[in-house]
Amino acid sequence: MSAITFKIEKRTAGSAGRAGVLHTSHGDIRTPAFVPVGTKANVKGILPSALKTLGADVVLANTYHLYLQPGEKIVQAAGGLGKFMGWEGPTMTDSGGFQVFSLGAAFGKTISKFTRSNLVENESVGTPSIYDPEVASQHGQLAIIDDEGVSFTSHLDGSLHRFTPERSVEIQHALGADIFFAFDECTSPTEPYEYQREAMERTHRWADRSLKAHRQNIDAAKKQSLFGIVQGGRHEDLRKESAQEIVSLGFDGIGIGGSFSKEDMRGALSAAVGELPEELPRHFLGIGEPGDILEGIAGGMDLFDCVAATRIGRHGSIYTKRGIIHLRNEKYRTEYSPLDPEISIPGTEPFTRAYVSHLARSGEMLGSVIASMHNAGFILKLVQDARQAILDGRFEDFRADFVTSYYG
Repeated sequence: MSAITFKIEKRTAGSAGRAGVLHTSHGDIRTPAFVPVGTKANVKGILPSALKTLGADVVLANTYHLYLQPGEKIVQAAGGLGKFMGWEGPTMTDSGGFQVFSLGAAFGKTISKFTRSNLVENESVGTPSIYDPEVASQHGQLAIIDDEGVSFTSHLDGSLHRFTPERSVEIQHALGADIFFAFDECTSPTEPYEYQREAMERTHRWADRSLKAHRQNIDAAKKQSLFGIVQGGRHEDLRKESAQEIVSLGFDGIGIGGSFSKEDMRGALSAAVGELPEELPRHFLGIGEPGDILEGIAGGMDLFDCVAATRIGRHGSIYTKRGIIHLRNEKYRTEYSPLDPEISIPGTEPFTRAYVSHLARSGEMLGSVIASMHNAGFILKLVQDARQAILDGRFEDFRADFVTSYYG
């Protein structure tokens, strides 16, 4: 029996979107929901109490990083991820599979989840690069994938480590999140079809091993739920096949992982979602750009996570209803208007563009904090508003209005 329950409250008339409630032992997650990423058991620049005020129901942490520092046993001794980081709500952890890619095939390359990603004012923010100068300092320089797992060096001290599906599950059991993910291989969107199939089939074998390892730990299985991950890159036939295989294994929920071109996202997503049971919750991994979130909601996804909101905030960029703006630009030095005159984010209301521009240009920590809070609040509110629009039967109008304003 699953440690979570999921109830769909309302479906959209013009798409596959739905609003629901995902119940965990640590509280309810109102879906669709955005899941802020707390890589090392902290959402950068935002206190857990502030996250709650901003409207977050759940947070996600990174298995790879917590395994290396401070170590899963320390987190376990603290009472699990939530207690360790002072977060009272539901928690999630990824599997470390993303690091298989970012440490291996993508290391030293500027490859993003999508094949095209621009950070231009009044355009799509884009999912942040899997490898970029900031990420480079977080990862080691070796990852070798084989059918049994992946061997990699620590970015902290160069020591050699090994992840297998069983080890990933063991670590995530110790971290104690309400929901965690099966070990998978994330591929670049530029990989050829033959390798996408090879990686997908390896992911399926790892998924089966992850599920068996989870079920063998009876105590953990009573408290934690395991999601399988659909792979297949941009190829609709592979996505469909992968979804069928992952569903057949009997997971508590389904994640859509990997990478594809923006142009192919809708096709790849619909090919997978068409094979998923209605009653299972669905998580779109690594998706955080506003338009992509709304596309995912329309496509029937329930959960989304991404580091983009806080990452671009640390660099002085913020979301607004009229698109992204870069506060380090000269024109904002004397712009005394609110960060976004059309939206109020709790905790950031007193601050002007001129003030946060000053902080960002001066390298002051507070600038990153304010911008990160604003961005996280913006995305959380966007998804909350989308949920309410579904409940009210006006999602398509809501989505069209937002897209026109944000990208117009």
